[in-house]
Amino acid sequence: MAEIKNYTLNFGPQHPAAHGVLRLVLELDGEVIQRADPHIGLLHRATEKLAETRTWIQSVPYMDRLDYVSMMVNEHAYVMAIEKLLNVEVPLRAQYIRVMYDELTRLLNHLLWIGCHGLDVGAMAIFLYAFRDREDIFDMYEAVSGARMHAAYYRPGGVYRDLPAQMPQFAKSKIRSGAAIKRLNEDRSGSLLDFIEAFSQRFPANVDEYCNLLTDNRIWKQRLVGIGVVSPERALQLGFTGPMLRGSGIEWDLRKKQPYEVYDRLDFDIPVGVNGDSYDRYLIRMEEMRQSNRIIQQCVAWLRANPGPVMSDNHKVSPPARVDMKTNMEELIHHFKLFTEGIHVPAGEAYAAVEHPKGEFGIYAVSDGANKPYRLKIRAPGFAHLASLDEMARGHMIADAVTIIGTQDIVFGEIDR
Repeated sequence: MAEIKNYTLNFGPQHPAAHGVLRLVLELDGEVIQRADPHIGLLHRATEKLAETRTWIQSVPYMDRLDYVSMMVNEHAYVMAIEKLLNVEVPLRAQYIRVMYDELTRLLNHLLWIGCHGLDVGAMAIFLYAFRDREDIFDMYEAVSGARMHAAYYRPGGVYRDLPAQMPQFAKSKIRSGAAIKRLNEDRSGSLLDFIEAFSQRFPANVDEYCNLLTDNRIWKQRLVGIGVVSPERALQLGFTGPMLRGSGIEWDLRKKQPYEVYDRLDFDIPVGVNGDSYDRYLIRMEEMRQSNRIIQQCVAWLRANPGPVMSDNHKVSPPARVDMKTNMEELIHHFKLFTEGIHVPAGEAYAAVEHPKGEFGIYAVSDGANKPYRLKIRAPGFAHLASLDEMARGHMIADAVTIIGTQDIVFGEIDR
């Protein structure tokens, strides 16, 4: 009989299921994982150090690039930290817009997650289904900010601009028939809010499609049930947050437990798991998409009924209107100072955290009274989850390591920040 030797396997950093530049060193006994050692640092962004050399507002676009699947939610934590230091009031309409886009971003994140997670464990079709909905949400990003991904839309004191009254439409082209163009433009004849509302009405049926493809699929269940089980006590000890923590049965969601913006005015539920395995975490994220859709519908209804400002009127923080800037010397000076020097933030420290699609995303900012941060520390949810990969993978097969990376929903921009 052949002798089975223990051996060491390099998983990545260019592995298709590594979800970024992860080098995973696996110590194996046959095909069973004895030890999993994640090697990080191959995508070092130096965001925290770069922030010390940029003005407060210049670092907003860097936040988009941390977790490049949850762009606006990253910005949200950063601008909230600045607002705490400035003690600035954010208009209510801007708060609703932020919450609506946070939840659209949660859908963006979970759609990519289910597409890639499915692809990792052998389900091909789900990836194409998920990207159909992602394209619509990218159109919403583009309509409001001009960019399809890295929006830089949230600003200290509010948001860059109000929601546009006209949704961009597809133009006639050689590759699409008139009927196809008409069908694509059906929901685009009105405002951005009309487009978002139409999306939110058809989205629950799309989630049903994803569930029909996967939830009772026997291969999907064989690959996920009982894989990467974490007990509630261990999940807390490991610093889990978000769906990873809720999957282990702990009802913790910052939107409910430490409400920020207008979440305390909205009606939604927190899904919680029972077994703490990969299948529970899958079910939770699918239900989260439905709950996010509920929040989006409530925000759309409120925003329709309540016009108003979307930016603070404190011109030490936000730029004056262009008309005022061109007719009033004082406003011109405000504009010039703001765009050359940036915001002067009072000395102090602040921590702001949001319920990111992956868990608790926090920004700890220290100011010495200058126009740029003295220090910036980012609390990335994926970092704590990746640290548990060794514990979650031990005793499982090599193929299960792919499932565990998928269930953790890690993105390396925030881990290698």
